[in-house]
This record gives sequence, structure tokens and C-alpha cells, in this order.
Amino acid sequence: MTDKNIPFDFVFDYLTPLDITIKPMFGIWAVYLNEKILFILRNRKDFSESNGLWLATSKEHHDDLKKDFPTLTSISNYKVGLRETEWQLLSVDSNDFEVSAIRICELIKRNDHRIGRIPGIMK
Repeated sequence: MTDKNIPFDFVFDYLTPLDITIKPMFGIWAVYLNEKILFILRNRKDFSESNGLWLATSKEHHDDLKKDFPTLTSISNYKVGLRETEWQLLSVDSNDFEVSAIRICELIKRNDHRIGRIPGIMK
């Protein structure tokens, strides 16, 4: 199911039996359920502070998700003056990375409305 180059592929064990799609994008891996992007997996040498699981959500859910996952941080768009984006980062350097990634997968399986976005609608 997964390419050997996909980082943090343990998450796919926790998304079974969902029919997910994995799309490579410029050295990162986007994970979709139907038309909705759920998250991106990133583990690159450049900008290593951005490595981990990028959670697709919307700003309205940031505070609520951070209550459940205190180590989530906002991803900023450097092209527009560090403006906060819709994405949240679960850093690979977080002490709770694997446990939190698994919990995120469990929420996805329960169709948590805070997780996932339809591309084109993302800001």
C-alpha cells in the first residue's frame, strides 16, 4: 500500500480500513480520503523544523484542536509576511509525535469534522 520513501508510514496501520489515497508532492506526501486532504507527511533535510504531520483543518478549529493536541503549532506562509495558514503542524520533534499522530488517525476514522479540507477551498 505504501511507498518505502513515505515517512511515518505507521499512520496507515491506524487508518485501516479507510480507502485513503497517497499523493507525492514535491518530496512530501499528501493523504486524502475521497476528495478531502487529511494531512501531509513531511521529513526532508531542508527546513527540518517543518517536518512531521501537517494537519489539514481550518482556523476556526485551531484552538479546539490545540486543547486535544497541545504540541500542535500553526504553519505560517513565509511568502505573505508570516501569515498563519489553515494548517497545523505536529512536529516530528514533539515528545508525543507518534501517540498524537495515532490519536489523529483515530479521530479521522470517527469522521471528526475538524480534520480535513477539500483542496481549492483551502486558504
